Amino acid sequence: MSVKRSVGFAAALLSGVLFASAGQAQSGVEKLYILNCGEGVAGDISRWSPGVNEGKSMDFVDNCYLIKHAQGWFLWDTGIPDAVAAMPNGLAPADPKAVAWRRPKTLAAQLEQIGVKPSDVKAMAVSHTHPDHIGNVEMFPTAMLYVQKAEYDWPGANNQPRFKKEHPVTLLEGDRDVFGDGSVTILSTPGHTPGHQSLLVKLPKTGEIVLSGDAVHFKSNWDNRGVPAINFSKDETLASMQKVADTLAKEKAQLWINHDKAQRDSLKLAPEFYE
Repeated sequence: MSVKRSVGFAAALLSGVLFASAGQAQSGVEKLYILNCGEGVAGDISRWSPGVNEGKSMDFVDNCYLIKHAQGWFLWDTGIPDAVAAMPNGLAPADPKAVAWRRPKTLAAQLEQIGVKPSDVKAMAVSHTHPDHIGNVEMFPTAMLYVQKAEYDWPGANNQPRFKKEHPVTLLEGDRDVFGDGSVTILSTPGHTPGHQSLLVKLPKTGEIVLSGDAVHFKSNWDNRGVPAINFSKDETLASMQKVADTLAKEKAQLWINHDKAQRDSLKLAPEFYE
């Protein structure tokens, strides 16, 4: 067994112990918080829907989601780095068509408001490894990170790894029922990046929700099945959109689109929560 495979196996074993030790009787999601993990303006939204809305600007948001499960706290995505909050002009993109980001509220401050310490978060997952989703991963250095192997192995800038090698990780090759009770399921939805993933959450009162990640960027993008030119694979993106649509139909679920400001403005933000 190679070193990399053995590390992945050990991490998977550890993640199983992590939640199994909490006891078989503990199951179910209790609360879900939507955290403000960035706000920005896209220079040209045709970047995400080629041939449509050429030159049109749009407000974007960036969400993180904190889930209280009976077995512990789970964080989905970590947003723009908290350090951007101290930048008076925000974070300008290299590509003027992309998003200029601001951080009006830090992730750390929002967790504190809820009464959660970073060390309370025992597990986390990121939809993918673009900077607006992994900006604060190392605020949680001991949290088990669930990520698709294809994403983890995908070389970053200058062939650098996308995560610190010492960060505990469970490498996935497909879907994963995180807590073993069907309440939080990672869905493999490649296309935007090689190992992109989305999340199905089942809440006792609110019902089922699919958190899109960047499988889709905004509502019209979803309605028209628009595939961004920057995506890793058009065919995989379309297949993943269909998988999301099938999941929504099967579970009678809502789709919460990560970057869609109009939808986000209609939802409750932390410290309010969904049950």
